[in-house]
Amino acid sequence: MAHILASDDCCPSVKNILLLDSEGKRVAVKYFSDEWPTNNSKLAFEKALFAKTLRTNARMEAEIVMFQDNIVVYKFVQDLHFFVTGGDRENELLLAAVLQGFFDAVTLLLRNNVDKREALENLDLIFLCLDEIVDQGIILETDPSVIAGKVAIHGMDRAAPLAEQTISQALATAREHLTRTLLT
Repeated sequence: MAHILASDDCCPSVKNILLLDSEGKRVAVKYFSDEWPTNNSKLAFEKALFAKTLRTNARMEAEIVMFQDNIVVYKFVQDLHFFVTGGDRENELLLAAVLQGFFDAVTLLLRNNVDKREALENLDLIFLCLDEIVDQGIILETDPSVIAGKVAIHGMDRAAPLAEQTISQALATAREHLTRTLLT
């Protein structure tokens, strides 16, 4: 029975989700497979994948490539490169849905300002986003508004001191306080 549950065919899965900058450096990455056991093997995979996809035009729509016996769906936006990797038997449409859900949720969370600087300033929200989309390789959610909504709930800790909040959280807290004082 345990063999059936551990089977690759039981449900669609993702091996990794990568967010790289325009030079192929990590912004946010999450691996769900033991296929790359060491950090060096992960970095080598990222470097080789970036080199293979660099010359493609994946700006408007997602592209699909077979890479090292994996299906990789990817998309470039400004100076960020989004990648979702699945096994060679995974459904490309499901991987594309994960990619689009991740990209659209990040776009919502960064308020349509999707670039490296903004992503680095809101890295906590991006990692929460990854956690809401995939857990241990199993796809949980692909709807960007649901993902962004769950991340916003987790990301906005109003009880945290102002000094420990991100700039966007501090502005939201200040806006909330100002609204309350104007309404009273």
